[in-house]
Amino acid sequence: MPVYLRSLRLLKENMKQGEAAEYPFHIDSIQSLEELTFESSVTFFVGENGSGKSTLLEAIAYQCGFHTAGGSRNNFYNVYASESILGPYIRLSWLPKITRGFFLRAETFYNFSSHIDDIGARGAYGNKSLHAQSHGESFWSLFKNRFTKKGIYLLDEPEAALSPTRQLSFLRLIDDMVKEGESQFIIATHSPIILGYPNAQIFNFDTKPISKIAYEETIHYIITKKFLENRDGILAEILAK
Repeated sequence: MPVYLRSLRLLKENMKQGEAAEYPFHIDSIQSLEELTFESSVTFFVGENGSGKSTLLEAIAYQCGFHTAGGSRNNFYNVYASESILGPYIRLSWLPKITRGFFLRAETFYNFSSHIDDIGARGAYGNKSLHAQSHGESFWSLFKNRFTKKGIYLLDEPEAALSPTRQLSFLRLIDDMVKEGESQFIIATHSPIILGYPNAQIFNFDTKPISKIAYEETIHYIITKKFLENRDGILAEILAK
């Protein structure tokens, strides 16, 4: 099972005076970050909104040379505020280093889709504009057509446009690529389905510092399980006037 990206380290020594108190360095998970070690072909980042998981994933994409609004090393297009502030302050350790891969950022996928139309690259996506497909279909078209070769794949909330059934299909796609021994995935997600991928490494961004956590200990699993087991009771409690 491949683990190309072995670790990352925050270069605190490169920070300018006062910078540690500014965004994104003041986020608890980033402020306390020293080094993360990747031990599995599939790694998940979990945590509440604003916990820093997407920020760190974007910084990894920056160091990989991927477009930080979404894409690979070969995608060039302008998106407002797509630069990574954290990117220059982390160092990645590889064995071996690879340059092939993709960064999916759900919130700017519209811009990536427009870029594909602009450069006339629809052929790589089934000869159909991603804008001419539903949100879920366009995500799935990306996965089927671009997630096919050896590389590192960085995904920020891939579940955003996927139904539960598609999320299960997505797990099969990941598994096929991992078992072929050629792909590494780092995924920021809120989905308890996607998080269930076996033998994955899960980093919890709600602790200071970032810590490893078991699937059954994630808040995503706990809340979903409690809700499914006692829907009426939970709804009665949270909807009570």
